[in-house]
Amino acid sequence: MRIRSFIIAYALVLAILLFADRRPGSPQQDRYSHVVDLTDGPDATAAHGMAGDSRTRIIAPGALIPGTWSAGQIPPERLVAPLVVMDLNATIKGSPQISLDDISAWESRRGMIPQGAVVAIRRTGTGPDDLLSADVSTTPFPVTRDAAMFLIEARYTIGFAVETPVNLTADRTLARQLALHGSYVVEGAARLGSLPATGSLIIVAPAKKSIKKLGEADVRILAMVR
Repeated sequence: MRIRSFIIAYALVLAILLFADRRPGSPQQDRYSHVVDLTDGPDATAAHGMAGDSRTRIIAPGALIPGTWSAGQIPPERLVAPLVVMDLNATIKGSPQISLDDISAWESRRGMIPQGAVVAIRRTGTGPDDLLSADVSTTPFPVTRDAAMFLIEARYTIGFAVETPVNLTADRTLARQLALHGSYVVEGAARLGSLPATGSLIIVAPAKKSIKKLGEADVRILAMVR
């Protein structure tokens, strides 16, 4: 079943590439140069799909509030979105979380965050082993509650991608708001350091086993880079 979901993901990539090539206007503006697999795991880049020991998972609204979308119930249009990448190490005060001031500074340099984007948070200068050894119980969600609510309500952010495991039960108010707005979190994303801050497109493909029941599931994520 997982293999089928990954085939769907690659089909989406091909379809979007073909669509971009056929759109009127400047072909250079619409064309993506390459695809980066952001899935973390020993066999994540294998042609046949992802192994069971992948560390990349999606936390759907249903994992936070029962009765909301499970991973497989998230509408397809919310699984393909513009991708914005922020550096956690570039926070103004050296905080372990992105703040409203950090978002303001980011937008002053790069322009407004696109509506309906997925926001990825990367830790520059941190190795994979350091990320895997992070203590989930003490590592805060890398976006403050106020900043996350601003992104969700003012920029209509539909999801977040982070490199470390996350424990959203530490802030139940934020977890509830994420679920009520239909926003998801992808934990264990890899190779965020190879992406530009803006201009990419993310494709999220949850495993098919999660269609009705699971709020959390293995996921394949790809980034199409201009």
